[in-house]
This record gives sequence, structure tokens and C-alpha cells, in this order.
Amino acid sequence: MRQPAISPVSVPTSHVGSALSRLYVPEEVASILGCSVWWVKDRARRRLIPFTRVGRAYRFSGEHLAEIVRMHEERPAVNARRLGVAAAPTRKPPTRHRPDAAVPTVRLKARPPRRMAKSQYRTAA
Repeated sequence: MRQPAISPVSVPTSHVGSALSRLYVPEEVASILGCSVWWVKDRARRRLIPFTRVGRAYRFSGEHLAEIVRMHEERPAVNARRLGVAAAPTRKPPTRHRPDAAVPTVRLKARPPRRMAKSQYRTAA
């Protein structure tokens, strides 16, 4: 009898089991990250977070979770004054140039709505 060239799936090999990591579903990722399932699926759909696609489903590895956390991590701003470095000059907001007061302004007048002008909308009450 011949032996199959490929080992059966039911017999796990030692290197295959260690090479594959656990994949999380979006519901588990949302509970781990403390956000909504919609957020996880939306970000994956828009390709803003790393994911693996199995069929039509989004799956996330432990490495993906760590990268998502790193991507959305915010560092505290370093206070430049404490370090003894002169702070960068702040820009003033641009001032609006006001036209001269001598120019007369024209007041606009709203026209009546079209419904009021047409006779077909009158009621017989």
C-alpha cells in the first residue's frame, strides 16, 4: 500500500502547532481593547489597522493587537520650559481686514417662500 505524500491533517506535527498563533475574532479584540465591535470592523475594512482575512472574516493575531495598541498610543508632550530650551514662538491668529465704515452696506431681503406665492396650496378650511 502506498503512503500519502502529504501527512493527514488530523495528525498534528510539532513545528506546525508552534508556528501558528491564535487568531482572535473582532468581538474578542473589541473586549480586549475596550472599544466597540463596529470600530474594530470599520477600521479593518478601511485598512487602518492590521488584520488577517480568513474567507470573508476578519481575524487578528497577538502581534496585530500589539501593533494596534502601539498605533493608537499617545505620548505626553514634553514641556520645553522644564528642559531649559526656549519654546518655539507661537503664531498670532491672522487679523481680519475690516473694510472702511464709509462704504454703505446693502441689507438683503428674503423673498417669500414659493408655497405662499402659488394658489394651489391654499386650503379650504
